[in-house]
Amino acid sequence: MDKLLQLQALLDRTRAIDFLAPLALRLYLVPIFWMAGTNKLNSFSDTVAWFGNPDWGLGMPAPWLMAFLAVSTEIAGALFLLFGFAVRWISIPLMFTMVVAAVSVHLQNGWLAIAEGSGIFATERTIGAVERLDRAKDILREHGNYEWLTENGSLVVLNNGIEFAATYFIMLLALFFIGAGRYLSADYWIAQRLKGA
Repeated sequence: MDKLLQLQALLDRTRAIDFLAPLALRLYLVPIFWMAGTNKLNSFSDTVAWFGNPDWGLGMPAPWLMAFLAVSTEIAGALFLLFGFAVRWISIPLMFTMVVAAVSVHLQNGWLAIAEGSGIFATERTIGAVERLDRAKDILREHGNYEWLTENGSLVVLNNGIEFAATYFIMLLALFFIGAGRYLSADYWIAQRLKGA
């Protein structure tokens, strides 16, 4: 029993640095939303076309508005997360964006972001993709410089499943409940200021 109490006391002492967890979540998500938003913004007319076209795009209503909302949410979200400002509030539209992305873009591809040929989440689609990847690797080994192509990482097939969108949603959900964290967030200092007023 004494050992358990000592262990609990040790764990309780980690609360002094518990601000590191929300900070890590925030800083992990910043480049993801910044790149997603700025990429859409830099080719905004293509983004609008993709959002609206039912044949080769998402077929969404009001594509200009939907693209604008996605771009502004992702860019503002990245900045708010970076500075730890209104983190609980910005988590809501960012989570909504992840749900829309998961349902409209990724769900049809299953769970996996990267195609796997086996395992619980493998599907006919991913198994077929891995077979094609193996054939592509054979072609590159025979006719290309395979060692040069793979010296910085393996070749993979992007399956584009919901894995990443679901992961980002869960991270945002955690931030919604725990907030931006102490010390290294605008939210913390604003709350301190309001308490002192």
